[in-house]
Amino acid sequence: MTTLYGIPNCDTVKRARAWLDEHGVAYTFHDFKKQGVPEAELDQWLKKPGWEALVNRKGTTWRKLDDATREGVVDAGSARAVLLANPSLIKRPVVNWGAKKPVTTGFDADAWAANAV
Repeated sequence: MTTLYGIPNCDTVKRARAWLDEHGVAYTFHDFKKQGVPEAELDQWLKKPGWEALVNRKGTTWRKLDDATREGVVDAGSARAVLLANPSLIKRPVVNWGAKKPVTTGFDADAWAANAV
């Protein structure tokens, strides 16, 4: 089963959910705001696709962080702490496509087509 992690009011998550619906992909939605960031999954994501792929440095949440916090995100451990404290900082959506398929971050219709089959 595919699991889509994100925030429901995020435009990218909305597009991703619409794409999954249009392509008949069954999925469950995990709302970071209501359900929190699942720590065990986060630990796996920090390994692959990697902490650099998870930290959204383009969003307003990143820009609102103080300089010391931004400069302190230098590895998986420091990223983990900041991501748990600021779920909106996670690049969305994160998708677990199921067994034997890579976890992805962000929405890319072309890449998703390969994972959805």
